[in-house]
Amino acid sequence: MTDAPPANAIPRETPAWRRGAATGDAVPRIEMVRVTQPDLQRRGALEKTRGRLVYAAFGFGLLFLAVIAKLADATILQPLAPHRPEKSIEALFTAPKQSNSTMAAAQRAMITDRNGQILAISLPTVAVFADPRQIIDPADAAHRLKQVLPRLNEDEARTRLSDTNRQFVYLERQITPREQLAINNLGIPGIDFRPTEQRHYPMGRTASQVLGGTDVDEHGVAGVEKYFDRRLFDDNTPLRLSLDVRVQAVVRDELSKAIDFFQAIGGCGIVMDVRTGEVLAMVSLPDYDANDYRKAIDDQKFNRAVTGMYEPGSTFKLQTASMALDSGIVHIWDKFDAAHDIHIGRFTISDFEGKHRILYLPEVLAYSSNLGAARIAETVGGERQRAWLRSMGMFARVGIELPEAGLPIIQPASAWKEIVTMTVAFGHGISVSPLHVVRGTAAVATGVLQRPTIVALPPGDRPPAGAPVMEPAVADTMRRLMRLVVTDGFGKQAEVAGYYPGGKTGTAEKVGKHGYKRGFKENFNVAAFTSVFPMNGPRYAVYMMVDEPHGNKSTYGYSTAGWVAAPAAGRVIARVAPMLGMLPDTQDAPQINQALYIPLQPARPPAAPRGPVTAGSPPAPAPRPALTLPVSPLAPARPIARDPRHEAASSPAPAAAAPSLAAR
Repeated sequence: MTDAPPANAIPRETPAWRRGAATGDAVPRIEMVRVTQPDLQRRGALEKTRGRLVYAAFGFGLLFLAVIAKLADATILQPLAPHRPEKSIEALFTAPKQSNSTMAAAQRAMITDRNGQILAISLPTVAVFADPRQIIDPADAAHRLKQVLPRLNEDEARTRLSDTNRQFVYLERQITPREQLAINNLGIPGIDFRPTEQRHYPMGRTASQVLGGTDVDEHGVAGVEKYFDRRLFDDNTPLRLSLDVRVQAVVRDELSKAIDFFQAIGGCGIVMDVRTGEVLAMVSLPDYDANDYRKAIDDQKFNRAVTGMYEPGSTFKLQTASMALDSGIVHIWDKFDAAHDIHIGRFTISDFEGKHRILYLPEVLAYSSNLGAARIAETVGGERQRAWLRSMGMFARVGIELPEAGLPIIQPASAWKEIVTMTVAFGHGISVSPLHVVRGTAAVATGVLQRPTIVALPPGDRPPAGAPVMEPAVADTMRRLMRLVVTDGFGKQAEVAGYYPGGKTGTAEKVGKHGYKRGFKENFNVAAFTSVFPMNGPRYAVYMMVDEPHGNKSTYGYSTAGWVAAPAAGRVIARVAPMLGMLPDTQDAPQINQALYIPLQPARPPAAPRGPVTAGSPPAPAPRPALTLPVSPLAPARPIARDPRHEAASSPAPAAAAPSLAAR
């Protein structure tokens, strides 16, 4: 039986025999080849793979063509400028200063004094930070960083580097270029740098409380830096203050000497232009280096000139006299009973070594009589007194561009009784800042109330108009009375030849920590002298205050303003006046003194109304004629030699016990 061929077998043809060949040498023309189904599938897969390779090769070819086209465009058709590497950190510190137009918009603007002296500037620096997620060994990284940055807190750094929930932590805000290179050489993954700025104050302690300070992010936290924080970021032009660093240095020097000499706990000094309100110097001691603001203690940051509220003492008698004369109720020839103490309830008002007689109004100021001032205020009345003080800005903040400026401490209207009216007349029962006193003194001398400012007036601009607060004739009289305090009163040691200063002493007991109701701190005084010069053409106000001074042998045990603050003010005037372009005028001294003269006991004109007290008053000399003289150019002044014996004779002797409510 013959087997049948497979179904998929390819049939073969019958073999053909070549002619002439042997029968056994036959060669077949066609052979039968058997192809199975798996072979067909394998051949199909090979064909499909071959097609895919062709397509892939075609795609890669297109990609290469695109890259070649892009390279040709970037290098041949449209070549780019060569990349300039950023400057190194060292180069930032050594590179020449750029103009304002090329500086970064985020850079904090400089602060300068009125003459362009730099007070605050931001310098480029570097901060080092880390991404904790990339730190392999936080403990090792912190230890290695500590070797480069000795000030780094290793434990705190290790804690920060271990916080993998965060991707950005600061390690040090400000490092030097050398430290940056050393950290970079450590090769720690996740450590990087970013450019930043550091606020620098080249003058150190100069005007530190005025300038204030900034935090680590360059935001102001006190003083001018805080008040003008937004402006310093938005406007890159320097902020020009009204301060004059030369005047500032003189005031600080003289104030520091007075504090050391009288073993005081502090003090303040102010110089202000009475025509514009510009503050040329504002010193408060103790102070601090502005570069170490965060290390300064609260007492060093405390600005006594605007934040401290003190009873002004007898410096306020200038306000009382101005109020009385401007009201028309009191006249220069009126007399007041200073022979008898005033008793109101449990309070007693008395004079510090008073004259114990009836005093004319000029004598009340020259001899700093509390009784006389109280009688004047009693004559004018409490309502007029409150209205006057409000118009002089004594009931509100002083308005200067310092966030630390405080609010005066005053009695409410409901408590403004007779005793308050009398005590406020000689500077008790009310607390204001020294700058309040300076502004009020300038207004008394000029008749115009100016708003104090720490910002310099733009060159060429007209001074602000100010607010008239009294008649010009009253201001003229007050200038003579202020001059009288220096020539014949307790302010003699403030005299400076050729500059004709006028002013008023003020010694007030400090209020205890429980306020007025619990009394005063016994034997702790604030001695101040407020002044304006020259009186024949007011230009500048000078204020010097010493906090809790102690008398010594040179002052015969006194710690009152006439011995403590007035001499310091005189030395400041003698030193700063030439810096401000004023030379002493001694040639015209007789005429100027005659024009500023006012008698201690003016005679009442025949047609003038009688004052509140006239009976039993001694006869008074007739007033000398007044002359109106222009301010003459002035020459360097020499310190005036003073005889302590003469000063002792013209000043009050020590009292066995300080009288209550006494202000000198």
